[in-house]
Amino acid sequence: MSFPTEDRGRITARVSSAVVEKLQEAADLSGATLNQFLVQAALEKAQGVIDRERTIPFSADDAAMFIHMLDHPAPPNAALARAFERYRSRVNNGLIHSSAVSSAPGDEL
Repeated sequence: MSFPTEDRGRITARVSSAVVEKLQEAADLSGATLNQFLVQAALEKAQGVIDRERTIPFSADDAAMFIHMLDHPAPPNAALARAFERYRSRVNNGLIHSSAVSSAPGDEL
């Protein structure tokens, strides 16, 4: 009987013996193998980088201003109104398929 196996990749790194000793000591202190320790540490660092890069920090004032702008949008300028009319014309002529065109920008839904 065979069981499906998970695809696995391999990562290798050439480091000095001093680095290996320090990493091994940390792994031993945490009760993990060197490989387990390295994978866990790398995953934690990677998640931190991803979280940092995907998050936009807002102060309380920034958040209040953002919410106010969402609740009270500026009226569309002439360029936006022309662009919307071009888009609506293309939808009406069958060049673009959309169910979202029903009113001009700035009109209440």
